[in-house]
Amino acid sequence: MLQEMAPFSYNHTNTQDMWYVLIGIPGLEDSHPWISIPICSMYVLAVIGNSFLIFLIVTERSLHEPMYFFLSMLASADVLLSTATAPKMLAIFWFQSMDISFGSCVSQMFFIHFIFATESAILLAMAFDRYVAICHPLRYTTILTSSATGKIGIAAVVRSLIICLPFIFLVYRLRYCGRNIIPHSYCEHMGIARLACDSIKVNIIYGLTVALLSTGLDIVFIIMSYTMILCTVFQIPSWAARFKALNTCASHICVILMFYAPAFFSFFAHRFGGKTIPHHIHILVANLYVVVPPMLNPIIYGVKTKQFQDRVMSLFSPISTCC
Repeated sequence: MLQEMAPFSYNHTNTQDMWYVLIGIPGLEDSHPWISIPICSMYVLAVIGNSFLIFLIVTERSLHEPMYFFLSMLASADVLLSTATAPKMLAIFWFQSMDISFGSCVSQMFFIHFIFATESAILLAMAFDRYVAICHPLRYTTILTSSATGKIGIAAVVRSLIICLPFIFLVYRLRYCGRNIIPHSYCEHMGIARLACDSIKVNIIYGLTVALLSTGLDIVFIIMSYTMILCTVFQIPSWAARFKALNTCASHICVILMFYAPAFFSFFAHRFGGKTIPHHIHILVANLYVVVPPMLNPIIYGVKTKQFQDRVMSLFSPISTCC
């Protein structure tokens, strides 16, 4: 199959004529149909769960607060991230539809990195929201006004756009001369760059710089926020009040761990773990990463947030009453 598809792009240096072959999960080709079942199920649940979460936030006036505005942005990003990757992934698993044009591959690469950077910025904004709510509760409404919340959301998107646009130019500047097989289920920056005949030193340096100065700084500021939150919480004399304050942060902390842990595993495995981590494990984790956190985020917030539980009960109570 791969040998038949390879001639599509062999000896083509014009990017408009190039086609790539995404082979899915290397070494687990025979298991693709079985792997597709949980991935498809998680993708469907992610889209339904996050869409329902956005619907609740938009329609319920009591949820028109900064925390839920950021949560709706996170849910939208989750839908986009899983939709940018899962359909092509499933097409590979089900129909062996492995070929993808250079332009489509670069577009997918851009959206994956852009959405990831945006989600990281949104998680930082949510950490700042919790910091203000717990450490400066009396100033919460004056600091996080509707205008300020909107500007933070726009800044998160604009920042991600600025740092991810260079990825497009970095892969287009390279010269390609025949290699067209990507051992992955979707297109990533380094996956494309490694197929070039030119030096990719600039691509490697820029990728590491973006990871350290954007996502890395986001993590540092999130840790700082929660350090100050914990210092404030443990100064509260009442244990009940401490528990209530920590409970408001629990769902966000779970989402942060789910988002960053597999992302950094994939990032470092892609660059430094080639000989120690089996390649199929790295690709499998990368595939699960784009569907598992988006699926679990609505569940975590639904379980931990009383406003969501009350709203869901109010939506379905007329049905149970009629029945």
